[in-house]
Amino acid sequence: MNFILRPWKLSDAESLTLYANNKKIADNLRNTFPQPYTLEDAKWFITNATEKNGTTQLSYAIDVDGVAVGSISVARKDDVAKKSAELGYWLGEPYWGNGIMPRAVGQICSEAFERFDLVRIYSEVFAYNKASQRTLEKAGFALEGVLRKSIYKNGKIYDSYIFAKIKPGV
Repeated sequence: MNFILRPWKLSDAESLTLYANNKKIADNLRNTFPQPYTLEDAKWFITNATEKNGTTQLSYAIDVDGVAVGSISVARKDDVAKKSAELGYWLGEPYWGNGIMPRAVGQICSEAFERFDLVRIYSEVFAYNKASQRTLEKAGFALEGVLRKSIYKNGKIYDSYIFAKIKPGV
């Protein structure tokens, strides 16, 4: 399935709300991702992502046929971690299993390595999220470690996995 990564627009708020308002998505993300996901949440997110895009992070809509159906970002760290950035992403459920996310991860990581002075991009994945683990592996990430009992989500404690990709040639 074809897609593009593009900057967010306020006009994406309705489609963002439609696809983000899904417990299956929220269950795999940090608790700062609202559930239910409202139009006000979408407008706040788009405004915030637009303000930071290109400076401290890359934040893009995943666009299929002119509609924002997911989100992907790379956020730079600071201080002693300033050569690292954290990758985060989600995709609307109707688009799962179409090979979009591994390609989107590859695209944004290539851009982040070019635009920012990074050595490493990492992502933390909940132990039960096998699809996201496969996505990262397909995009060239390697498992670096397990953070035992590090996640408290929906009243339960889980392990999480840290995957990372090192800039080619470093």
